[in-house]
Amino acid sequence: MGIHYDYKSTKSAKLMEKQAKRERKLAEKKAKRLAKEGPKKEEKASALDSSKPITLDFLTNPDKE
Repeated sequence: MGIHYDYKSTKSAKLMEKQAKRERKLAEKKAKRLAKEGPKKEEKASALDSSKPITLDFLTNPDKE
């Protein structure tokens, strides 16, 4: 009966250790993937020109600059 008593008393600690281990593994995988990809390119942040009207073509054109 000692095993069952010990299980309940340490259940939450074991669950927290498992979660920490899982998060640590995911962080390592993410860091490895980011190192493999290299630095990301910065995207252009262009502001909309207030003098031009917004058209449906402007909103839906995938090849816009």
